[in-house]
Amino acid sequence: MKWTLGEEFETPDGTVRWRRLGSGDPVVLVHGTPYSSFLWRDIAPALARTRTVFVFDHLGFGQSDQHEGQDLSLAAHARNFARLLDHWELSCPSVVAHDIGGAVALRTLLLEERSYRDLTLFDAVSGGEWERGLFQLILEHTEVFQQLPDYAHEALVASHLRHATHVGFRPEVLDTFLAPWRAAAGQAAFYRQYSQIRQADTAAYEHLLGGMSLPVRLIWGREDRILPPEYAEWLHERIPHAELHWIEGAGHLLQEDAPGQLLAYLTAGFPSDG
Repeated sequence: MKWTLGEEFETPDGTVRWRRLGSGDPVVLVHGTPYSSFLWRDIAPALARTRTVFVFDHLGFGQSDQHEGQDLSLAAHARNFARLLDHWELSCPSVVAHDIGGAVALRTLLLEERSYRDLTLFDAVSGGEWERGLFQLILEHTEVFQQLPDYAHEALVASHLRHATHVGFRPEVLDTFLAPWRAAAGQAAFYRQYSQIRQADTAAYEHLLGGMSLPVRLIWGREDRILPPEYAEWLHERIPHAELHWIEGAGHLLQEDAPGQLLAYLTAGFPSDG
């Protein structure tokens, strides 16, 4: 399936590829792992009917550069996101973030000191004890996973991707998500980025969550198996003024499981907008 990011931005560790759609008030969409901006293929064009939409692939993901020696920590992703916002000359955009994109957006706001008009986080890494499951195993045994035969590695990644959706992928969609992680280079890139994502990079800003004053919306799939509902509740307790919305029958990937409901929330605006 064709999804092209035609613009480039140079960072100290390689090229980030990005795309702008539509016109109007700016909104930036931030993806997580092991995904890419392809997750926004339906959401971005719909938002672009009334907004200027910015999408990009994190360094090491999708169509952006992958190579040895890259700093792919959450802190580095946040620095790159701050650089992108400066490059785009966006002083106060709306930001929508998913999975580790949530942690990137929060670090950029709270530690890199960039400003947002409002922030929507859904099924997002934000803080607390989130080093768990397969992710924790990869952190503890990276060298073992790096040596998996190619067929075993691909089966593991495909299974992990399927675990994130409650509804299931169309075959061509799953194949697109798998493509950057195939072959020797893709396998190395997959474990390179997972081995650098650490809970310490979210602990660094947790004490600042309660001081956030901008409008915040939380949206969560009730059937999320990657970050179950208690993670939404943890975050809501620390940002008590945030709206919290549940989507029934949806897992971690609301873009795949419930795009219509997700889009309805994203286009509804915040109470302060009225």
